[in-house]
Amino acid sequence: MYTVKGQLDRSALIRQYQPLVRRLAHHMMARLPPSVEVDDLIQVGLIGLSDALSRFESSQGVQFETFATQRIRGAMLDELRENDWMSRGARKSQKEIETAMRKVEQRLGRSPLESEIAAELGMALDEYQSLLSKVRGTQLVYLEDMARKGEDDDDYLDRHVADSDSDPVNLLRDQRLRESLVAAIKTLPEREQYIMSMYYEQDMNLKEIAAVLDVTESRVCQLHSQSIARLRVKMHSH
Repeated sequence: MYTVKGQLDRSALIRQYQPLVRRLAHHMMARLPPSVEVDDLIQVGLIGLSDALSRFESSQGVQFETFATQRIRGAMLDELRENDWMSRGARKSQKEIETAMRKVEQRLGRSPLESEIAAELGMALDEYQSLLSKVRGTQLVYLEDMARKGEDDDDYLDRHVADSDSDPVNLLRDQRLRESLVAAIKTLPEREQYIMSMYYEQDMNLKEIAAVLDVTESRVCQLHSQSIARLRVKMHSH
C-alpha cells in the first residue's frame, strides 16, 4: 500500500497486519505462564510490526508478512527476556510433575492417567489440574535439554518459548530423534494428540481448540501442559 506520493502507507499497513500480531500473541500464550498478559504481547508485537515496516526492503527476496512475523516474534521474546517470566517455584513444580509421570509410567508400563499422576504427587485431582495451569509455558524437548542439565541457564527462555519457525519438530534435525518424537506423540491419550495436532500443525490458538473440543480454555491449557510433560519425559528417556 502506497500513498499518493508513492511512499508506503504505514498507517494502512499497520491496520492490515494488526490481526497477524494478535494471532501470533494468542498462539504464543499456550507456551507462557498465566502471569503474562496477551494484551502486553500485542502491544510489543505492534512495535515489532512498526520496526518491520521501517526495515523491510523488497530487494531482500522475502515476503513482507514473513519478514514481519520474525520481527514481531522477536520483539515479543525480547520483552519476555527482560522479565522474570517463570518463577523458580513454577520450574520446580514442572520438574516434579515430570518425575511423577516417569515413576508411574515405569511402574505401570503405560502412560499414566491424570488421577494416577495426582496420586503420585500426593494431590487431589483438582489440585493437580490447578498446578498444570500454573506451570504452563513448557515446550517440547529441545536438543539443549539433553545436553545441559542446569535449570538456570541463560538460554532458558529461548529453549522454552521458541517461535514457530524454530519449533522443536524443526529443531530436531537428527532423524532418530525426529522418529522418537513422532512415536512419543502417538502414545499420548487421544484428546492430547488432537490438541498437539491443532496447536502445532494447524496453528490454532487455545480459544479455537477449546471451541472444537467443547471445553474451557483453561482446560486446554492444562491438557497442553500435561502432554508436553509426557513428551519431555519420553524424549529425556531417549
